[in-house]
Amino acid sequence: MRLTDLPLADEVLARNLKDDPAFRAEWERTAAARAVATRLVAYRAEHGLSQAALARKLGMSQPAISRLELGEHEPTIATLARLSRGLGINIRIEIGPSSLSLSA
Repeated sequence: MRLTDLPLADEVLARNLKDDPAFRAEWERTAAARAVATRLVAYRAEHGLSQAALARKLGMSQPAISRLELGEHEPTIATLARLSRGLGINIRIEIGPSSLSLSA
């Protein structure tokens, strides 16, 4: 098999979201955590920080930053507040009857 024969990541994601209800449920459950992860990684890249340097800036441990950047576990409200204060960013949470979204 050649590399060009492999499906693109977006195609695999779209297929799994369409065809696999358990995958879709987990994807939706972790949406807020992925939003935080994406924002943290972007912040570190924009500021040239390592995970350890970001952890020091926030008064957290490097493994805690690593777990947040994995995007697999929803951060607590206290953690979101700490990130907002420490990084000077706004974090918005919207909770509806059938949805939860977070933008950072």
